[in-house]
Amino acid sequence: MDMKDFPAPNEGFVVTHFLVSKNVAKATAFYTEVLSGKAVMEGEPTIVKLANSWVTINVGGGPTDDKPDVTLKTRTDPNTVEMFLNIRVADIQACYAEWRSKGAEFITEPKEHEREWRCYMRDPDGYIIEVGQLKM
Repeated sequence: MDMKDFPAPNEGFVVTHFLVSKNVAKATAFYTEVLSGKAVMEGEPTIVKLANSWVTINVGGGPTDDKPDVTLKTRTDPNTVEMFLNIRVADIQACYAEWRSKGAEFITEPKEHEREWRCYMRDPDGYIIEVGQLKM
């Protein structure tokens, strides 16, 4: 494990996004092969470095001593969203074409809005990922 890529700061804090997955290997392949992330820790959990952030991917499970009333479950309704990843890109058309060619499933092509271009895709577990480019 290369510690320079691992989310363990010497001071302050970093933010990682935790995803509960039905299939950690399949989700890892999506984040590494489609989005060109780097797996910095493999297994259960797996941690993938995505540009300047990280995604932690693991199976669900029951309560533990540090979260005694919490159960981690995969998504059941792909059309109801509580939170999602937001990826800001320099060239949305290029990212859309590249990621789509690698198997990413987009809900729509990039759409123009007042301040940005934006589209959404799903990962293998149905999590929504917003891809956006600010208008300059």
